[in-house]
Amino acid sequence: MKNISVIGAGTMGNGIAHVMALHGFHVHLIDNNEAALQKAMQNIEKNLDRQIQKNIINVDQKEKALANIQCFKEIAMGVTASDLIIEAVSEIESIKREIFRMADQYAAPNCIIASNTSSISISQLAEATKRPEKVIGMHFMNPVPVMKLVEIIEGKHGSRETTDTIVKLTQTIGKTPCVVKDAPGFISNRILMPMINEAILALQEGISDEKTIDDIMKLGMAHPMGPLQLADYIGLDVCHNILSILEEGFQNAKYHPVQMLTEKVAAGKLGIKTGEGFYKY
Repeated sequence: MKNISVIGAGTMGNGIAHVMALHGFHVHLIDNNEAALQKAMQNIEKNLDRQIQKNIINVDQKEKALANIQCFKEIAMGVTASDLIIEAVSEIESIKREIFRMADQYAAPNCIIASNTSSISISQLAEATKRPEKVIGMHFMNPVPVMKLVEIIEGKHGSRETTDTIVKLTQTIGKTPCVVKDAPGFISNRILMPMINEAILALQEGISDEKTIDDIMKLGMAHPMGPLQLADYIGLDVCHNILSILEEGFQNAKYHPVQMLTEKVAAGKLGIKTGEGFYKY
């Protein structure tokens, strides 16, 4: 693999582009919003500078990484030479399916199409293509340049060759691949989101305050970040959406988003990105 296209220039997309470019791949970063592309390149440069300050990379590596990234506004223009396409747009199945359909239409027959989805069925996304054996999940963790895990999700029609190729690529970029089967929330969010939901319920019931709940999980369970702080970091709307997908996928009310979470989302208090969630920023 030499050429990788990343569709979606948001936090996850620009993080994936950053890591791929730093490891020598030619990256096409695709987004139909010009301002989003400009912001993504600014963020990538800023994060590369942060790595220089920490002596992780040098200036020459930064310049080579930036030179490895080209921006495109159209999928049709950005994927034709790709060996791998990674979709990293909003966690909305209809949007992802349309992107998979378009990527499948314009990509070369041997190109693998991956999704960075955190909860949506890879098998269902594969149905939007004519290459279901070459569709896979690559769930990166945020922030991508820092976090080592890539949760690799095998769809029901995915081939062993596709999985092996993506496992090898993941190792090449210095990440640790963990392969799982396709199921709502996979492993990471199937375990994480109910914990966050339960922490919010404890807060809603007045068992304790935000800081105490988070401190208990940090000090007692060795979590680097408490569940309420983590929810703010992820985005309360994203947490709500994933819980709803889990509830629908498993047909089990234990995943139903608690009332306080629903109210926060309705009020636009989504966490760090809006300046207020369970904490103020």
